[in-house]
Amino acid sequence: MTTANTTTTAAAQPLLDQLQWRYAAKKLNPEKKVPQDKVERILEAARLAPTSSGLQPFEIIVVTDPAVRAKIQPIAWNQAQITDGSHLLVFAAWDNYTADRINMMFDLTNDQRGFKNEGWENYRQMLLNSYPQRDAEVNFQHAARQAYIGLSAALIAAAFEQVDSTPMEGFDPNALDEILGLRARGLRSVSILPLGYRAEEGDWLVNLKKVRRPREQFVTEV
Repeated sequence: MTTANTTTTAAAQPLLDQLQWRYAAKKLNPEKKVPQDKVERILEAARLAPTSSGLQPFEIIVVTDPAVRAKIQPIAWNQAQITDGSHLLVFAAWDNYTADRINMMFDLTNDQRGFKNEGWENYRQMLLNSYPQRDAEVNFQHAARQAYIGLSAALIAAAFEQVDSTPMEGFDPNALDEILGLRARGLRSVSILPLGYRAEEGDWLVNLKKVRRPREQFVTEV
């Protein structure tokens, strides 16, 4: 038992070390690009993130075109990471839950698993009888919360890959949707995540201690 616990702790520590290492980089080095294999693993972590009812109601737009990122920067408080990073991930949620979207995911599940399950099909009907009838804004807000689960997975994966990232809500979503043509695809931007490598010179945050509330003020055990 002791050996197993020790092994588990040792295996978990590298991830915690990387989470301690990461911070919201304020200045990225425009000369350093994130290797594509690392980007793919970060995207895959977000794709594998759990979502309510397995509907996966968001998509990620990977923006590398310098001209497009230059258009995005002014509508995002001119934050330099948007153009200095090598990749900009845009998390965009479904604007609504429709019968087609719900059926698409249930049909995909049945196809991938190779069989139909009565309980699963009953669950499909329950969602079809409730989600599409709700207000579109209610459904978008629900989908947006699922997108944040994917964002969290991407943040953790980036830290594990020793890639710097800075999650942002400080942008004009309507303007970003227009730049990327998201509304025509039934999507609305929720958050953005520049990826790159920290430029330690000029980043006021890089050497400051990470501050989090202590466990006893953060975790309640019942």
